[in-house]
Amino acid sequence: NYQLIIQQIQPAGIGALQLAFEQLKRKLHAEGLFDASHKKPLPAFPERIGVITSPTGAAIRDIISVLTRRFPGIEILLYPVRVQGDGAAQEIAEAIADFNRYGEADLLIVGRGGGSLEDLWAFNEEIVARAIYASGIPIISAVGHEVDYSIADFVADHRAPTPSAAAEIAVRDRREVSGELNYYQEKLATVFRKQIDNQRTRLQRIQEGYGFRRPLDMIYQSNQRLDELQRSIGASLNYYLQLQRSRLEKLEQQLRAINPEAILQRGFSICYKDGKIVKDIAQLEENDPVRIQLAQGWFAAEVQQKGDR
Repeated sequence: NYQLIIQQIQPAGIGALQLAFEQLKRKLHAEGLFDASHKKPLPAFPERIGVITSPTGAAIRDIISVLTRRFPGIEILLYPVRVQGDGAAQEIAEAIADFNRYGEADLLIVGRGGGSLEDLWAFNEEIVARAIYASGIPIISAVGHEVDYSIADFVADHRAPTPSAAAEIAVRDRREVSGELNYYQEKLATVFRKQIDNQRTRLQRIQEGYGFRRPLDMIYQSNQRLDELQRSIGASLNYYLQLQRSRLEKLEQQLRAINPEAILQRGFSICYKDGKIVKDIAQLEENDPVRIQLAQGWFAAEVQQKGDR
């Protein structure tokens, strides 16, 4: 027979991560980072949406697909980051700070696809939570699947269960907006027509009155002005709708121009070193291994020479 005397139990693995999650959650909650009073409202019609996620994951494809389907022409600004592993939390926090520093977006979506607790851990780091809290731009968190909750979800202004759902929340369907515009156009036109009819009826009554039977010219002129006003109102409404349609078409053209996939299709490529995009030749040294992303596939290469041009 054996007897075990347990003096201390310490969680390890998933248990240790869950314990760290709960401890940080209690700490930030006590500091007020989850308070509803701090959460900012989302813009009704954002023109530019910043997306902070992996440039190669399913999340960015889902977000772009939903945004362009619901509101073609919306401008999407991708800030590529690592979403798991060492340094991922630091990159996410820096991306949020950069968007706020340069004011390039009206709304931010921060997230990734689903995964294990370890895979999603970057979004449970304190540095990410504080960057979200400090953001002046409203943030939608979209981390994992519907059942996954992260510290980022509690701090963000709005939590979406998936990246696709975040895109649904970010913009309204253009068909719904167009339907509302048509409704209000008809409602406004009805009001104007009613006012014009009322004025015409009033003038007709005046015209039929005993004291105003002779000055018919004045009444005819008034009727003519009313007709001109009606035509002017119709022209103004048509001009406004045409202006809005032109704006939507322009936004759609801008989106096509900056779509990363479209850029790659035109023969450009993206160079990665250690998982990061190379933007400056100073980042490379001779014999450095690099990864070249093309429109269809990728290949590995090694730097043999470099130059400023």
